[in-house]
Amino acid sequence: MTAPDTPRRSGLRGFGRTGPSPWTDLDRPPLDEEALRRDLVVPGGLWTSLDVVAETGSTNTDLAERARAGAPQGAVLVAEAQSAARGRLDRQWSAPARSGLFLSFLLRPEEVPVERYGWLPILVGVAAASTLGRVAGVDAGLKWPNDLQVEIDGAERKLGGILTELSGGAVVAGLGLNVSLRAEELPVPTAASLALAGAETTDRSVLLRALLREFAELYGEWTAAAGDPHASDLMRAYVDRCTTLGRRVKVHLPGDRELVGEAVAIDGDGRLVVRTADGARRAVGAGDVVHVRPEAP
Repeated sequence: MTAPDTPRRSGLRGFGRTGPSPWTDLDRPPLDEEALRRDLVVPGGLWTSLDVVAETGSTNTDLAERARAGAPQGAVLVAEAQSAARGRLDRQWSAPARSGLFLSFLLRPEEVPVERYGWLPILVGVAAASTLGRVAGVDAGLKWPNDLQVEIDGAERKLGGILTELSGGAVVAGLGLNVSLRAEELPVPTAASLALAGAETTDRSVLLRALLREFAELYGEWTAAAGDPHASDLMRAYVDRCTTLGRRVKVHLPGDRELVGEAVAIDGDGRLVVRTADGARRAVGAGDVVHVRPEAP
């Protein structure tokens, strides 16, 4: 029998166990790692492992280390929070714990020539946009090269971003998606979340399952076509969702250079083709794109 002066301790977190509870914000429950593994890590499937961590610096950095150590294709790492998340051009960003999907996955597309790896962030974007439309009822567009956008009150706002990196002969693809952020939690006024976009669901488990299944299907088609964007139908799928094409753009290029013109096409390497005022066409493989509003008449 427990002595009267000995406090009882429950095995449940928050009832006698030290450390913060992941249920502090009831609108943002934690992901169930075991349930996700049962549903997604299946024989013959793309996904070979799935780990959910409470917090890490960057899921891309962590998986890049595993890639260099020889980890197989299909490893998925999800973080409930990231303290050193990176976007393009090494930009830093942060979000409240469990307010979004922050994940990376490891790919070894051995059937695809390395010169076609530039299509992988586009493939991730297409899978994400397709999932959001089908599961959350949100019409998400893709700003070249790797931003997920949604229109709220007539303004384009960023919903998420994609970052791919080469490491250990593998590609590490990272995705950050704002799910339940409230207006006062947005890092910048031009950001958005699924909740603010009126999504039919903000259940991260549902979204994550659907996203990884969608990507696995599209990735299988892309690798079966040796990465050919036309044979795999990836080019058409991307062009249909790209918010940059047909727009006047300003592209900030490496070396403090700038290119202004109309975005007219995506070439066979996934580069943005910009037609300048003199009629010349320039293919851009890297740069920061700004959609320029038409001048008032």
